[in-house]
Amino acid sequence: MNSVNGKYHQSLDGLAENPLRRTWRGNQQGTIELSTVPKFDNPHEEREWIKEHMAAAFRYWGKCGYGEGVSGHITVRDPVLHDHYWMNPFAEHFSTITKSMLVLVGPDGYVSPHGAQLPINSSGFYIHSAIHKARPDIKAAAHCHSLHGKAWSAFGRPIDILTQDSCLFYDNLGVYQNFGGVVLAEQEGRNIADALGPKWKTCILQNHGLLTCMSLYLDMLSDLGNTVDEAAFLFGALDRLCHVQLLAESAEANGIRKSVISQEDARFTAKTIQWWENVYVNFQPEYKLLLQETNGAFLK
Repeated sequence: MNSVNGKYHQSLDGLAENPLRRTWRGNQQGTIELSTVPKFDNPHEEREWIKEHMAAAFRYWGKCGYGEGVSGHITVRDPVLHDHYWMNPFAEHFSTITKSMLVLVGPDGYVSPHGAQLPINSSGFYIHSAIHKARPDIKAAAHCHSLHGKAWSAFGRPIDILTQDSCLFYDNLGVYQNFGGVVLAEQEGRNIADALGPKWKTCILQNHGLLTCMSLYLDMLSDLGNTVDEAAFLFGALDRLCHVQLLAESAEANGIRKSVISQEDARFTAKTIQWWENVYVNFQPEYKLLLQETNGAFLK
């Protein structure tokens, strides 16, 4: 804790090295543990786990009301065939997606024989194939036309860091400041991938919507951080924060000044809440609720 101009700022001194461990407490005996992402020795078992959580991500989008006709797609790299990725089928509502409906897309951009034999979205192919090619570290990517996301995208601006939750996107948000029409060509997909740059995991696509990704964390603590759960939670969080931004802009237009979080405090907060395990864990209440509400129907 330090003071600058009379204002106190927290520091990471004395806190757990693992950012997830900073966020929860167990008993004094150390026998209570928090479950996170399972580790797999068998890539085929990992594939099935990924597909289950991917189906849950679509059900979550359906609950959030993100459906907009045939728009919207999530892709996840396959752990068995590394140059393939899983994707949702074309013209199926998010709320109906099941594990067995997921399509495996090959490196040629066409439906492979190893998943559901259903058509995929052409725009989704152009956007996601360009992202996975430009950023090999990205394992999962999510995009759809959510209401508040596409409303705020009309400004071609990032969100301000106005709340604790918005620190998820501190120094982690790009903006594609162009709209080249519905994505039906490779170049527009590459333009969107370029807007992500070499490090950002989220992006606002002007006049279009939101894009969230999850990539490998390569550091001393972990070589993981690539779940579809993270991409799904980040998308929902960014859409809600676009709503917050629109409300704050409306209030400010009527003379109420908004207060933006300082870079120091935003950076401190981001170093904990942006950690991949924390993002993953934040999606688990939704996953468990979906299991209860659907009686596990999306696992079929």
